[in-house]
Amino acid sequence: MCSVTYAMGVSLDGYIVGPDGDFDWTDPQPEVFRFWIDETRKLGVHLLGRRLYETMLYWETADQDPTLDDDAREWTELWNSLPKVVFSRTLSEVQGRARLASGGLAEEIERLRAEPGEGEIAIGGATLAAEAAALDLIDEYRAMVYPVLVGGGTPFFPRRERRVNLELLENRAFGSEIVYLRYRVVR
Repeated sequence: MCSVTYAMGVSLDGYIVGPDGDFDWTDPQPEVFRFWIDETRKLGVHLLGRRLYETMLYWETADQDPTLDDDAREWTELWNSLPKVVFSRTLSEVQGRARLASGGLAEEIERLRAEPGEGEIAIGGATLAAEAAALDLIDEYRAMVYPVLVGGGTPFFPRRERRVNLELLENRAFGSEIVYLRYRVVR
């Protein structure tokens, strides 16, 4: 069965974007960017909410930028070839290898798990991840923790009254600042 993973950059105080909507503090160092490229290779499909989908639209045409470095070109090729499912109440169409979700989140994940193929099912975006967490659909949480306190904004973890036990599977430091944490949900 394909694992459902939720991975994003997060401030030390637990936010994926600050109160002003800014997340420039997640601009990855080359080693971190290379790590995300390698992680993306493990994916079979990426589920996105509308806001993250619209943020990631940049990559649909990024390969036309002559100043793009080799890693960014590699990322662009990987991202653009990856199937994506977008959950939105307002979009009527999407671009590239994306399609709009035809059912609810649980239905889509059940359908994707039943399809032949390999690769993880990644969830991107805090709102969509919060819904998946409430439905107990997330198998792993992966946080790239940045050394910044933003004081508020969109939380990485949903705020609700539910305990979830986790088991540390991996941790890794990038330089002296950024730490990657990978946890499995204990069921």
